[in-house]
Amino acid sequence: MEMVSLVIAMLLTGIAGGVLAGLLGVGGGLVIVPMLEAALAFVGVEASVRMHIAVATSLATIIPTSISSARAHYRRQSIDFGLIRYWSPYIIVGAIAGTIIAANVEGSALAAVFAAVAFGAAIKMMLPLDEKSLAADVPRGLIGPVIPAGIGAVSTLMGIGGGTLSVPAMTLSSKTIHMAVGTSALFGLVIALPSTLGYVVAGWGHAELPFGSLGYVNLLGFALIAPATVLFAPLGAKIAHALSRRVLSLLFGFFLFAIALRMTFRALAW
Repeated sequence: MEMVSLVIAMLLTGIAGGVLAGLLGVGGGLVIVPMLEAALAFVGVEASVRMHIAVATSLATIIPTSISSARAHYRRQSIDFGLIRYWSPYIIVGAIAGTIIAANVEGSALAAVFAAVAFGAAIKMMLPLDEKSLAADVPRGLIGPVIPAGIGAVSTLMGIGGGTLSVPAMTLSSKTIHMAVGTSALFGLVIALPSTLGYVVAGWGHAELPFGSLGYVNLLGFALIAPATVLFAPLGAKIAHALSRRVLSLLFGFFLFAIALRMTFRALAW
């Protein structure tokens, strides 16, 4: 019965993650990580590795989800390929650094990072700042690489596709919310590929890992969640383009706030 419940939870996680990937450009990880961590707790997986497994498996599922979501946004011409070329090398460096850090910290530390970043992003997106920006374009020069490298590192620690950070960063740099969401969908792939490999290496041979694990990546979770996210990501993209910028920003903000509360409880072991 526990295995049946786990399978159902993973499928529902994939559906929710796919819709939110297309709707918010978040790669689905903001849903997958807390739900999968809770499912792993339900079936008795050791607490010391639950968060690592949830983060790593989430990143693995983001690979196909990002491809599906990005294709849907590409058809609507809402991806900034110039920014993709500029940020991608720095994002990859940050993602590699993130996996190294994650391999050396406790699961509660990962949950705390998840909660803190989600709270900050939620506040930004919920405020009436749709027409506000800090810069006329994405920063270049010495500070230019810092932003994408930070997005790559923190997203890898959180198990997300980067939308939580890249969407606010782009909207503050005068990108429209729809362009930011579409571009962040493709950044999810740039983050997920190197970080997934990193988590496989980091967790290789760990004694507490459950059946079906490849390093910290759980193949059962990937097999169930990934197809559902791919199937439902286009639905989320369709919904996103039917909403106004203010409604989409508010929806993103409220969602992030709720997830941040959940992960705060996890970090404090409540």
